[in-house]
Amino acid sequence: QVQLVESGGGLVQAGGSLRLSCAANGSIFSINTMGWYRQAPGKQRELVATITSGHSTNYAQSVKGRFTISRDNAENTVFLQMNSLKPEDTAVYYCYAGITTPGYYTMPYWGKGTLVTVSS
Repeated sequence: QVQLVESGGGLVQAGGSLRLSCAANGSIFSINTMGWYRQAPGKQRELVATITSGHSTNYAQSVKGRFTISRDNAENTVFLQMNSLKPEDTAVYYCYAGITTPGYYTMPYWGKGTLVTVSS
């Protein structure tokens, strides 16, 4: 069974930085697009950033210029470098990966989430 394990969340002051990591483990043939989503209290879950297997990236307008997504294909890991953090970035951040398992069936997988809190 495939699992996504997130790490790196925590408490940081406004203007500071955090780096999130997410590693995929289990029976994996390949990983397609990976990404990060977030959900703040009273808000809908929103896409933060995605990255394809060829390292093409896409960002939400609210984080462009501040966040950088990257991946290490050899380690099945995706990262999110978050700089110039703002209180409005406070949310639970969820890792996403489109994973092909042996048998060549591709489906989405989600991490359990890691909390990022930005204080003013």
